[in-house]
Parts: sequence; C-alpha cells; structure tokens
Amino acid sequence: MPGATLRIWRGDKDGGDFVEYRSDYEDGMVVLDVVHKVQAEQANDLAVRWNCKAGKCGSCSAEINGTPRLMCMTRMDTLPTDRPISIEPMQAFPVIRDLVTDVSWNYRVKRRIKPFTPRKPDAPDGSWRMQQADVERVQEFRKCIECFLCQDVCHVLRDHHKHDEFIGPRFFVYSAALEMHPLDTADRLEDLKQAGSIGYCNITKCCTKVCPEHIHITDNAIIPLKERVVDEYYDPLKKLVRLFIPRRADR
Repeated sequence: MPGATLRIWRGDKDGGDFVEYRSDYEDGMVVLDVVHKVQAEQANDLAVRWNCKAGKCGSCSAEINGTPRLMCMTRMDTLPTDRPISIEPMQAFPVIRDLVTDVSWNYRVKRRIKPFTPRKPDAPDGSWRMQQADVERVQEFRKCIECFLCQDVCHVLRDHHKHDEFIGPRFFVYSAALEMHPLDTADRLEDLKQAGSIGYCNITKCCTKVCPEHIHITDNAIIPLKERVVDEYYDPLKKLVRLFIPRRADR
C-alpha cells in the first residue's frame, strides 16, 4: 500500500504552522480521504470542512501544493508523493481553525447584488417567450457550486485584500447570469463599476483555471460585463449624446 506525507497547516486566527503526518492510502483515494484518515488515526482535533465528497457542494476548498482545489476532487495519484503534500486553508479569507476559513463575506456580497427582476409576462397566461440561444447563454453560470476557489486565487482579494471594494469573480459570474438573462430588467452596471470595482480585474484568467465546474469565468462573464460598463460610461459617442440631450429637453 503506497504512503504519503501530508504537510497540513494547523492553527487559528492567532497563527499556526505546518504539521507533517505520514499516512498510507489506497488506489483511487482523494486528498480528502487521506485527510480524514489522518483525522481518525492521528489528529482527532483536526478541523476540516466537507459535505458531499462529490465535487458539488464546494465545502472542502483548500490549497494543495499552493493551488486552490477541492480536496474531494484531487486524486492522490495525480500528486507527487516523493515529497510532502502541503494542505492549507484558503488565503483570501480569515482562518477559523486549521483548514476551515470564514467565507461569510461572500454571502454578504451576494445580498447586495440586485436580484432577478423579470419583465411583465408576454402572454395572457402569465408566461414568457424566450429564444433558446438566450437561455443557453446563462446556463453555464448556473453550474457554480460556490466553492470560492476563484475568489481565493484572485490577486485583488488574495494579495491586495480589497474585500471592501471588490466583489470578485464569483459575483461577476452571478451578476452576468442576471444581466444576460433574457427576462431581467434591472440595471447593475453602475454597481459593477462603483461598488463592484470590476475595473480592478486585469483578466489574467487565474479564476477560470481553478474553477472545478470549468466555467469560462473570464471570457464569458467578466469580459462581457467589462465591455458593457465601458460602453455605458466611457464611450465617447455616448458622452456626446448626453451633452446634447439636456439642451434638447430644455427647448
């Protein structure tokens, strides 16, 4: 039976350090399996968040060898076991204990975004008519499991700690799902520009690379939203039109 050394970060908000644990593992096991094995056999007080163990709840997010990943979707046979495998909590959020971080900030951000606001029904029976292409455009965004790995890898949050100014890639995806919905009527562009600070994003695609659901965060959500903001606030022709509209209204 093969074995590996896990270098797990242990500590809380006041600080901590890595502790090494040697453990055997069987073929087919994932990192979360081995962490549970360590928890059961060597460190009963090890704190780790998990739920479905199927890559659909997003609970077991952590950084494995420096890369934000889901522990339940990272197979042991994909990692080099000739050296210790480092496992640490996400760096963009406050540590609660060991591998568990406080991600509640994300839910507060989500509450600030204007909710889905549909137009009046198209038919007397209260139904709407939509093109299939429009429906399919936003389906990709609904795959998000809110693991917040994209938030964790984003340099604006991770390195510059702009949590008070920047909502992050997860909520650009959420905003795109609403903005691009064929029935939605709310205008979120000012919020994206001001409170969301979408201009901070320099489209490095690091968020896209770590998404376990393979959502094209940068190309299909962030860039189209940035284009809409630019068209609305920085288009020189629109600025000219706005200069003359008040004068026409005064006549």
